[in-house]
Amino acid sequence: MEVAVLNNSGKSTSKKVTLSADVFGIEPNDHAIYLDVKSFLANQRQGTHKSKQRNEISGSSKKLKKQKGTGGARAGNIKNPQFKGGGRVFGPTPRDYSFKLNKKVKDLARKSALSYKAKDNSIAILEDFSFESPKTKQFLSLLNALSLSDKKTLLVLPEVNKNIVLSGRNIQNTKVTTADQINTYDVMNADNVIFVESSVTKVENLLNKA
Repeated sequence: MEVAVLNNSGKSTSKKVTLSADVFGIEPNDHAIYLDVKSFLANQRQGTHKSKQRNEISGSSKKLKKQKGTGGARAGNIKNPQFKGGGRVFGPTPRDYSFKLNKKVKDLARKSALSYKAKDNSIAILEDFSFESPKTKQFLSLLNALSLSDKKTLLVLPEVNKNIVLSGRNIQNTKVTTADQINTYDVMNADNVIFVESSVTKVENLLNKA
């Protein structure tokens, strides 16, 4: 699959990039994508939720009333779950939600996600560029030139470029990542994926090692 390289003005240049069929042209595996997205979202969870159980509530442990003769139900102390302010039964406790996913499954998921985007013609290649200083306005001009200002966009850089990252981080529905940090969730969540020209080779080398 050949994709024309665009310049910063959104116009096609004379160059073309051939996308590897082993990365951008495989038969997508939906279950691998599901597992990788599930793992990614689980790893984002802090797991710091906590409610107090009966033994953690501040209060007297004295029996509220005598066992018999009141005409009402038996009652223990004020920390019982049935009373307001008492402990919570089977409440949440801090835990780690992350789970391990085999590297081959993760690589297959990323290849599958990229193949879906390639089939949908949602991949664009942009010639290498840089900003002299962080300028959100300049980044917006780039998106407008590519007709992507109103779409979820993922920009993949070959390596960290501070000025580009700072320029794009405050723009809604836009994310900037690097070739070695690309993940299935970001690819599937984006309407369009823009690769800076030199990042394509890095992504292909990364995923072809599997």
